[in-house]
Amino acid sequence: MRTSSTFSILFWIYAKRIKNHHAPLYARITVDRKKLNISLKRRIDIRLWNAQKQRVNGAAEKARHINQYLDEVYTKLFQCYQELRAEDRRITPQSIKSKFLGDDVVHYTLRDIIAYHNTKMFHKLHPATARHYLTSQKYILLFLKREYKMEDMELADLDYKFVLNFENFLRKLKPRHYQKQIGNNTTMKHIQRLRRMVTLAYHIEWINNDPFRKFRKKLTPTNRGFLTPEELERVEELHIDSVRLRTVRDLFMFSCYTGISFSDLMALTQENVVMGMDGAYWVITQRQKTGNAVKVPLL
Repeated sequence: MRTSSTFSILFWIYAKRIKNHHAPLYARITVDRKKLNISLKRRIDIRLWNAQKQRVNGAAEKARHINQYLDEVYTKLFQCYQELRAEDRRITPQSIKSKFLGDDVVHYTLRDIIAYHNTKMFHKLHPATARHYLTSQKYILLFLKREYKMEDMELADLDYKFVLNFENFLRKLKPRHYQKQIGNNTTMKHIQRLRRMVTLAYHIEWINNDPFRKFRKKLTPTNRGFLTPEELERVEELHIDSVRLRTVRDLFMFSCYTGISFSDLMALTQENVVMGMDGAYWVITQRQKTGNAVKVPLL
């Protein structure tokens, strides 16, 4: 635990800078005999200043306003001192002044949360998922550059309008490697990844508000077709001269008959073909996406 420290606040006027009977008003912070002055951006009539009470004499409206302001400054400075103690931080006159003026507040940005997410979360993600995040992050920064003419943006500036603008940007985007504009579900995926990063920033208290609280994801239902037995037979019996295309056809057929996805299929090795207890060979592997076991008999 941090040892207790002495702390005091003194209001005083800078008598050497008197002009027309008015002098600048200062607050002096003292911590363990170390002093620091803060200009309060006020000039007061020295004839009304009570140095003993550290307040302005009189009941006039201007005097009441100044005394009320001094009460507020005293309360805020003392609160800054108490918060530093509660946070077990080093207490100095400068640390209190920085907290009082708001200079100790770190203004985190989109690039900050992207870097933090990639450092803290990438090891938990599948490599394919991590690549998707890198793509989404590239689009986020491209959006900032094109729509806001900025290289970065403070997280505190994110709002619901920003989310809607990013959605509209994605819907109009036509990536170089793609033949058309990206679809609705792909757009929602990119927004979902941004949302997860912003939610992470919210949970670690980098921002106070969630700009996605009003946003609703709009996915379009998809119905994937399938081949009939007759169509599958036609593909299987199709004569193909190209060795490469025959390999592609064979991989496709193997996937159809076993139900193993393309990404899992491409990860198979000879070690995945195992003799089972029934005396037959089995393909035993693990889904990359879910980690679930896959056991398929080879007929």
